[in-house]
Amino acid sequence: MKVHSLFHYPIKGCGGVAVPSSAVVPTGLVGDRMLMLVDAEGTFLSQRREPAMAAIRPSLAGSVLSVGDFSCPVVADGPQVPVRVHTWDGSGVDQGDLAAAYFSDVLGQAVRLVGVPPSLRRESFGSTPGLVGFADGHAVLITSLSSLDGLNERIVLRGGAGVPMDRFRPNVVVSGWAEAHTEDRVRRVTIGSVELGYARDCIRCAVPTVDQETGEKDGPEPTRTLASYRRHPDGGVAFGMKAAVIRPGELAVGDKVDVQEWGSAEI
Repeated sequence: MKVHSLFHYPIKGCGGVAVPSSAVVPTGLVGDRMLMLVDAEGTFLSQRREPAMAAIRPSLAGSVLSVGDFSCPVVADGPQVPVRVHTWDGSGVDQGDLAAAYFSDVLGQAVRLVGVPPSLRRESFGSTPGLVGFADGHAVLITSLSSLDGLNERIVLRGGAGVPMDRFRPNVVVSGWAEAHTEDRVRRVTIGSVELGYARDCIRCAVPTVDQETGEKDGPEPTRTLASYRRHPDGGVAFGMKAAVIRPGELAVGDKVDVQEWGSAEI
């Protein structure tokens, strides 16, 4: 079992970036969801409400954020504004009027770009507790090629077209597991010098129905097919495993995935 691919998402809800390797800190891959867009009330924006965000392709080079021809320095510390992610209320470092004007123009509404404050200590929940930045609730999302293959086989049998892995916006994609959804049973795993612990199964929202290239809704798949065999006891459908960082370090594409502890799947 190896790491097939790695992704981080510089701005929460916007397009992902494939990376060959990454440092991992207590909140996840470096640069992952450490920036986010908020509306006039400070509530985070996501593809649930604004699917066009998928087509925004930000990248980070050191402390400079770039989207197409636009670039601006990331303000690590400075004036803060109130923000909300689901039921969590906190604050974000405002990234200035230039960034706000650019993203407001792109999305056609008044938004601000904010960053994770250096003092933030937001705790995640689940079987293994940890820390998280602006992600919905957990540091790392793990999926596998075998799970995607199994899903796509079912979609095709139902007369649909398979979906790519980017629909699920993972951080770590694993190859080599023969059985679909093996990640459901992982409880503690070492990848490179990083140790991760199972937090919970990933209950999917409507985002997997958004085409990550065009930023347009392309439903009802994969949600419709997942609902036929991946209904979770807690409600909704599940695909992937959310993890907390037990030991920070470095990981890279090609690293061995060494599972130290297994458990029973909930589905």
